Amino acid sequence: MTKYTNKKAVVIGGTIGMGLAIAKRLVEGGAEVLLTGRNEKNLRDARDELGPAAHAVRSDITSLEDIAALGDTVQERLGHVDYLFVNAGISELGPVAEVTEESYDRQFAVNTKGAFFTVQRMLPLLREGGSIVFTNSVADEMGYPGMSVYSGSKAALWSFAQVLASELVGRGIRVNAVSPGFIDTPTMGVVSFTPEEQAHFRAVGDASTPMKRHGTSDEVARAALFLAADATFTTGVKLAVDGGLGQHVAVPE
Repeated sequence: MTKYTNKKAVVIGGTIGMGLAIAKRLVEGGAEVLLTGRNEKNLRDARDELGPAAHAVRSDITSLEDIAALGDTVQERLGHVDYLFVNAGISELGPVAEVTEESYDRQFAVNTKGAFFTVQRMLPLLREGGSIVFTNSVADEMGYPGMSVYSGSKAALWSFAQVLASELVGRGIRVNAVSPGFIDTPTMGVVSFTPEEQAHFRAVGDASTPMKRHGTSDEVARAALFLAADATFTTGVKLAVDGGLGQHVAVPE
């Protein structure tokens, strides 16, 4: 028997990067997984990579209609949920003076509003003793230039997680978050980057991270799964996966 045999998991934003890494470890461990995404190619690729134990479902986290339909699909295909990973997120970088209303609304629609109502829809399906893990960000409290809206949306997400931890403790449901720093994903967290901008962003991340490298998606996945399955006396916690960046670890001269 493997570690996650008979477990049912939902991974929101599970077709690439950190979400896919979480889904892959769950499937390898024997779980049945339903993952979501919007890009049809990424959904097909995820289905091909993960095999029949994974249900890849197109769903837009910014659409309340899609969220409602997703809940019906989860109930039909899984019946209940043991682990819910809320991993979808976007970032659009720029100084405060250049932020548009459209950019502001997009980031809060995905990172905050969509995440909130997705959890709300999944609550009746979460089994007693289950867990929710949010993918947050080290940016929620570091005050990085250019990340005002993204940081605010992630700070709000963490506030939601803390309240949920209090509200759900009576059902035995634990609520935690991982807080990644610079992680090596296909988009580096910013879809609009050109290859040159992505390379510069990578160099900045390596230089500013005390461990002098990016983390991997699998390193985040292992932390998320620890919170979901192993940290059975832990709730309301945000676990940094950032190479020491958010902890202001001193770098030797």
